[in-house]
This record gives sequence, structure tokens and C-alpha cells, in this order.
Amino acid sequence: MIHPNLINPKSILVVGGSNNVHKPGGKLVDNLIKGNFKGTLAVVNPKEDYVQGLKSYRSIELTSGFDLVFLAIPAKYCLATVEYYVNLGTKAFIIISAGFGEVTEEGKKNEQKIAQIISDAGGTLIGPNCIGIINENYHGVFTTPIPNLSKEGCDLISSSGSTAVFIMEKAVSVGLRFSSVITVGNAAQTSVEDVLAYLDTHFDPQTSSKIIMIYVEDIHEPPKFLKHAASLIEKGCKIAAIKAGVTEAGSRAASSHTGAMASSDMVVRALFRKAGIVYCSSREELITVASIFKYRKLMGPNIAVITHAGGTAVLLTDSLEKGGLQVPAIPDAIGQELKTYLDAGSSVKNPIDFLATGTADQLGIIIDYVEHKMDFIHGMVVVFGSPGLFNVKNVYQVLNVKMDVCSKPIYPVLPSIINAQQELNYFTSTGKINFPDEVGLGTALAQVYYRTLPQNSTIETPEVDVPAIRKILKNVEDGFLDVAVVKALLDAVGLPQVADLETDRLDKAKDFAKEIGFPLVMKVVGPVHKTDVDGVSVGLRRMEQVEAEFSRLMQINGAKSVLIQPMLSGIELFIGAKREKQYGHLVLFGLGGIFIEVFEDVRAVLGPCKKQEILGQLQKLKGYKILKGYRGKEGINIDLFIEYIMRVGALLRAAPEISEIDINPLFAVGDEIRAVDVRVKVKQ
Repeated sequence: MIHPNLINPKSILVVGGSNNVHKPGGKLVDNLIKGNFKGTLAVVNPKEDYVQGLKSYRSIELTSGFDLVFLAIPAKYCLATVEYYVNLGTKAFIIISAGFGEVTEEGKKNEQKIAQIISDAGGTLIGPNCIGIINENYHGVFTTPIPNLSKEGCDLISSSGSTAVFIMEKAVSVGLRFSSVITVGNAAQTSVEDVLAYLDTHFDPQTSSKIIMIYVEDIHEPPKFLKHAASLIEKGCKIAAIKAGVTEAGSRAASSHTGAMASSDMVVRALFRKAGIVYCSSREELITVASIFKYRKLMGPNIAVITHAGGTAVLLTDSLEKGGLQVPAIPDAIGQELKTYLDAGSSVKNPIDFLATGTADQLGIIIDYVEHKMDFIHGMVVVFGSPGLFNVKNVYQVLNVKMDVCSKPIYPVLPSIINAQQELNYFTSTGKINFPDEVGLGTALAQVYYRTLPQNSTIETPEVDVPAIRKILKNVEDGFLDVAVVKALLDAVGLPQVADLETDRLDKAKDFAKEIGFPLVMKVVGPVHKTDVDGVSVGLRRMEQVEAEFSRLMQINGAKSVLIQPMLSGIELFIGAKREKQYGHLVLFGLGGIFIEVFEDVRAVLGPCKKQEILGQLQKLKGYKILKGYRGKEGINIDLFIEYIMRVGALLRAAPEISEIDINPLFAVGDEIRAVDVRVKVKQ
């Protein structure tokens, strides 16, 4: 819960403020003064009576209560200082000091004590180890730049203060504006999701920012993050986010295909998709996506590339089409008519290249043609730099006007940040945003266009036999479940399985072989990784082979029994799931066999999941054409595959103690899909 005094205090005290603006406490005071804070502003400094013209108290005991207290003092003094001001009724604290949990375990305990004291008093703590907050009420940071704030700008929430500074520096240079900046540092009490919750519960469609940028290092409460991010997007906001630290292997066990592939990055991407957030991998990408959000919505995938630099247009076209957008050819009739207005040698096929000699008037004509005579085009990218030989301000003026009057979005790539610096300054001063890198724009534009809508609404799950599931799992121990238990679970959720027999007796194995007929598959039961111990025999066609392979498999170290199945053919599929700490279950699916072994061609959703979510991810598989049917070969029943994925999801909801499921392969032939090899792991 964020206290109102943090956002709009009437009085601010800086403990540790100084006259030295090259130190955090001094620069913080300088920024607060220059930010024209309208309330009472004072300082505590044991050596000064006045700091930068403000009243300075030589000890905290000489001060009364303040709405908001900044601490810019050594970490070891912060606990006692917080205790003192909590007793005076202060409800908001920002600790910019470092030396806490980011350094030592003792520092972690110290910040936890501070957070608890403030929480018990109904207050709010930002930090420690943060740069602070910038909003329309006060500029409470010890860094620069301080961007010009606008209600039409972006809200930036960042775990890292330095990263927030780097984002602001780059964003300001391209013309992106801010509404507020909140850094949470160590997030001892207030996390990124807490800030999202505040923005959500206090959202005003008339005054709140509609664009949110997030840099987050730890998502402490994924359900809370999902709830408020999705809610904000449903209210009309657009969110772009970076989640740092997604490549750590952590403690996940590679005991199955699912365990080996379910990475932190996959989980975060699934969470962001479910919320409707655009996932970004870098600061540049975050800024580019937020900048795209500021322009008109792209209503279709077809882009016209307008340029006077051929090489740049090729790079841009490649990045657009790699992302799934299109740069369609322009019909000859329209192209030849347009060409009469351009210099000889211009190309009008798309990209439209009007050469280095192209003028502002010609640019205006091209844009008008695309806007009014090319209904099949949905947006434009204009690339126009400068060799430094002449002023291009008139070109940027035309571009500025056209961006205002055209109904189709126009994205400007103005790469000459040195040669045309003055002209660029004019362009961004009008409120427009520049994209200096065409490849980054092309990649981000595709991500924005294909972003998903929030998926946290009511989930309809297939009916499964929950009482039976609970009875089956009632007394099981942690670890991989026996084959018979797994079979019973799949029966309870309605997932068809291939006929099989698990036995440690050769006579029963031979009887079953006679019953189901040849060819057969035999697998050792016991070792987790069967193939690693040569524990799978396929294509058995004679009883002598059954006898020999049964004997060999039972001699493998750790063997308990042998599983016998008919040998099936068809398209191999895969369904898996893994429980991911606070996130819940990640459900994975794709093609099995070599596609999962070598290409890892899988997609994932965060459970509980909707049918449309699953279909959207299936369509992104490299092998999706195989599922649909390819070059005369029969595909699979995709609706049935989706239903079985949802049935696995329903099992996970009924049995949250399941930590891992690996169904690989399922064989699909026409309208039939059957599970062949299934492993289920339980951990309470």
C-alpha cells in the first residue's frame, strides 16, 4: 500500500543533505529546489545551519514530523532515524543510501527491520539503494537528467536507479517524455508490482499516463503483477517491460524434457503475454516500443518504406518481414503516376527510394500518395538523414505536418544525430519522437503489432474427475510416480493412452505381446533417463526378441520392471508442465521426437490457460505446418490437441503438488491422439 504522502507530500526533510552537489545528499537537495517543490523543505546536517539556502537542523531531535523523509546517510544510522520519525508520525520514507541487502546478509536483516517498522505504522518505504522518485509534485532524485514532465509522457518503474538514469538519458535524446519515474531499489517493502497496483487503483482516464515502462529484476508476487498490469491494459494503458536475470539455471532439475527447457525466460515471457505486456530484451528496445506506443495504432501488417537511402531501406525491410510485417509491392499504375513527380532513377516499388536528391516537396507527395491512393498500406516508415551538405529542416517540417494530418501512422527514422542535430532538436521539440535505428524500429514494430491482449479473465477448463485425482494422490510420496498411478491420473482427466503392460515377469510379457501383436516397443522402468542407459527397444517383431530384450532390460542398473507397448506411427507431439515457484505451472507443448530433442520447438503458456492462448502459441511453432498437414501429408486434429493440453492444465489445478509432467511422445494419427510415454513428478 503506497501512502499518499509519498506521492504528494506537503513537507519534505532530507536527512544527510549538504552543500556539495557532487554528493547524493547535496544533489538531491539541489534537484528538489530546482523542481519548485511547493511545500516545506528542510535538511538535517550536523555541521550546517543552512544548506543551499534551506534551514538545516544539526540533529534529528531538533525537527518535528514531516510527510516525507529522505535518508542520505550511512546505512548503519538509518534504522534509528526511521524509528524516530515513525514515532513522530511520518508515513513516507525514501532511503537512497546503499549498504543494505545488496551487500551483506546483515544489511539484508537491517533493511527488513526498517521495512517492518514502517509497515507496522501504515507507512511506505521506497528503497533502500535507489535514486528516488520524480513526479509533478517533486523531483526527489540525486541524479540527472530530470526530464520535462508531461501527463502525456510515460511512467517509468525501475528496480535499478542507474538503469532508470540510462533509460531517461536515451529516451530524452529521441524525444520521449515522462510523466513520472519511480525506482524501488532493493524493494525492501515496496516492489514494482506494488507501484503497478497503485497506478491501477488510482488510474484516472483523464490525467493518468497511458504508457508504462518497466525494468524489473525480481517479481515477488507474479499473480499481483499479472492482475494489475492486465487491469491497466484493459483500461487503455500500454506496457513494455524488461525482466532482468532470466538466464539463471537456478534450482530447476533437468530430469525431463520439460525440466530442461522450462527456463526463467520462458516463464516471464508467458507471464507478460498473459498480461498483454510487450517483452523487451534491452533498454533500446524498451524505449523503441514505448515510442511506438506514442504513435497512432498500426491497423494492419502492410508497411510502406519511404527513403532516400537504399541500404537503410533494405535493413529496415528485412527486420519488418522477419517480424511478420510485410512490405508489399506497389501496383505499376500507381507507381508510374507517382514516379512523374520524382527525380529520374527513383524507385517506386516499395521501398520507395526517392534518392539522395529528394526534396521536402517530393516527400510530401509520396506520403500523400500512400495515405490516399494505397488502401492496402497500413503504415509508413520515413527514413531521412543528412550527409551534412545542407539543412534538412524543411524536410522535417513537412514530415512533422504530415504526421499530424495523416490517418495512417508515420514512423520517422532520422539517423543523422550529428549532421542534423539542430534539425532533430526542432523535430523533437514539437513532441515527435525519432527512431535513430531502423532495424530496432522494424523489430519492435512487429512486436507491438502482434502483442496479445490480457488473458486473465475467467478460464473455462475441461471437466475432470477431481475426487478421483485427489484419491489417487492422497498417499503418494515425493518423486516420480509409478506407471500405474500415472495411468490412473490420465484416466481421471480423460487423456487417452496407448495400451501397455508393466511387468517384471517374462511370461506375462509374452502373453501381452501375443495379445496386442507385433511390432512392439519395450522400455525399462526405474531409471529416469531411459535412453541414457540404452533402456528402450523398438521394432520388436518376434517372440525371441521379446525374450532377449526383456532379459537385457531387467539387468540394467535400477531396473524395476519392463513396460511393453505396441509400436505406433504418426506425428509425435509433446505436452509438459513445470511448477515455477510463485508463478504457478508453466505448460509447454509442441512437436515431440526429434523436434524436441534437437530443435526444442516448443511454446509455453502460464496456467490456467485459455484455448485461444494455446492456439496462438501453437501457430508460432516452427513445425506448425506439420500439424496442419504439409505437402500432401495428413495433419492432426489441432482442436483435440488443444483440448488435451487444457486437460493437463485442469489436472494441475486439481493437483498443485504436481511439480513436473512430461508426456513425450503422444502419437497423432488423423483424429486420434494417444499418450505413449508419461512421467509425473510430485513435490509437496
